[in-house]
Order: sequence, then C-alpha cells, then structure tokens
Amino acid sequence: MMKLALVAALVSSAAAFAPNSQPAAQTALNAESDRRAFLGAAAAIGAAAIPAVANAKVDYENIAELGGGAIVDINNANVRAYLRMPGMYPGAAGKIVSHGPYKSVADLYSIPGLTAGEKDVIKKYESRFTSKEPAPEYVIDRINNGLYR
Repeated sequence: MMKLALVAALVSSAAAFAPNSQPAAQTALNAESDRRAFLGAAAAIGAAAIPAVANAKVDYENIAELGGGAIVDINNANVRAYLRMPGMYPGAAGKIVSHGPYKSVADLYSIPGLTAGEKDVIKKYESRFTSKEPAPEYVIDRINNGLYR
C-alpha cells in the first residue's frame, strides 16, 4: 500500500514537468484546471496512504494481576508491581522479571543467583503469585516500563 502511494506520488510529480501540448494562449485556464486535477490526485493518494486502524487488544483479562491487585502474575507484571511487597524489590523482583517465562510459581526457586534471603522472601509472598501465559504486550515492559521519578 505504501509502495503504491510512493509510486503514484512520483508519477504525479513527474507529470508536472512534462511538456504541455496545448497552445500557450490557454495557459491561465489550463493552469487552474491542472492545479485542481493535481490537488485532487494528491488528496486521493493521501487518503490511500492512511494506515488502516489497528485491531489492538484493549482489554486484558488479567489486568488486575499486573500489579494493581493482591495477586501478581510473575510472567507479565512489571518490576514495580513488587514494590508493595517489602523485601522483594529490587533484588528478588529484579531477578524474577529478568528471567522466565515461568510455567509455575515453583519455577521461581530455580532462578540462577537467587540468595537464601531472596528465596525466603519469595516463599513469604508465594501465595500472592500466579503464572499466566506471557502476553507480548506486557512482557516487553517487565524490566523497564518507562516510569521514572
């Protein structure tokens, strides 16, 4: 679609420089007609170049588990979701979001480099964790969601 719009724009630009075969006496009238034709063609090309509306996924059924509720989805929640659990952030939380995806909550205990203290704090909050299917629109922001202070 974009290639077609680009080709049409190039053709219409090249046509502007083509010699006119009509007599010079009618130039003023032809210029107005040519201008209208060119603007009409440009408007049509512009309308064709507008991308189609994206079918974005607006409602995520597990939105409450991304950090706004009591349960945290370990595959999709951002690192900031663990701020509400004393002892989790930044150590254990950083390791959780840096690894995965996890098939179950029990997989958390096999994270490389996890200390005994981090394992204890994970055990403390284990009942608040769930493991949902990773959603690409949330996994990409697990470590850094762009919120800064």
